[in-house]
Amino acid sequence: MFLPLTEGEASIFGLAQERNVRGLSTNHQPSIVMAKIPSYVIITPARNEAQFIELTLKSVVAQTIPPLRWVIVSDGSTDGTDEIVEKYTSGHPWIELLRMPERQERNFAGKVHAFNAGYARVKDLDYEVVVSLDADISFDANYFSLLLGRLSADSTLGLVGTPFQEVSGQTYDYRFVSIEHVSGACQVFRRECFETIGGYRPVKGGSIDHIAVISARMHGWKTRTFTEKVCLHHREMGTAQRSVLTSRFKLGIKDYAVGNHPLWELFRTARQITIPPLAFGGLALGTGYFWALLRRMERPVSRDLIDFHRREQMRRLKKFLKIGNTSSSETLKRPVDPQAGTRGAE
Repeated sequence: MFLPLTEGEASIFGLAQERNVRGLSTNHQPSIVMAKIPSYVIITPARNEAQFIELTLKSVVAQTIPPLRWVIVSDGSTDGTDEIVEKYTSGHPWIELLRMPERQERNFAGKVHAFNAGYARVKDLDYEVVVSLDADISFDANYFSLLLGRLSADSTLGLVGTPFQEVSGQTYDYRFVSIEHVSGACQVFRRECFETIGGYRPVKGGSIDHIAVISARMHGWKTRTFTEKVCLHHREMGTAQRSVLTSRFKLGIKDYAVGNHPLWELFRTARQITIPPLAFGGLALGTGYFWALLRRMERPVSRDLIDFHRREQMRRLKKFLKIGNTSSSETLKRPVDPQAGTRGAE
């Protein structure tokens, strides 16, 4: 569908000026380019999300460009999630609630199965973008118009997103996290890209979103996080020392599962040591990775993906170290201020 750009969206696509070249007329006015905004669908697996899902519902309903269909898959919810969603389905026919039976086993593969059930509901629709959206985040009214615009402007982009921010204010530090990584809280795929990678893989141990990002790049697509906007993550993370350390340990196991290079993991561990809980969190991360390495745990990804992922990591690490060495050299070459060290005694 073709839609005129809003004033804010025009900055993405630019303005075209009508010029009378032959007559060199100066009496021309700028005209807005008619850009093709891709149609999109959203799939949201939700398991007992009654505490926050209404914030997500309000965010999507308020979008300046609504989705063609939004399938919310209640994965055996028993806390009133379904009733909250039903309040919105009556007034918004493009919202669909799909209930799945309660399951006893809890793992990340279950989320993929729920997503796939919702994905099957939109297979016959004519859309160009598919969004995987968590049920505990919120964002502003132009959130999807920005990301759809980015996809429309660059045909090589296969997957886009934004950073997420915890309610505490914590977010990714993009000095250390590549903007090529796209958070699993909201992943916006070009349909062709999503179909090329075969969708999400039902990995019980997790990292399903990370695997999808790596797979997209391995198949030649660009992935990108755009930092102009953020989504707010409302689910409170574990604050007890034990739960945080356990989370970091399991994260280390996930790092091993997706094929992180051992040298990369050493630098990652060193970086994590500076993040609360100081030292212990980084050590728990490294312990999880090398525990899995020593046990030679089976990885859920192909050798090709591991090799591709490690090549990317080594390129980034070399670039990071090169920048660090350059900065150190420039510091050493900088002229010494003759007044340095004397002002404190004034």
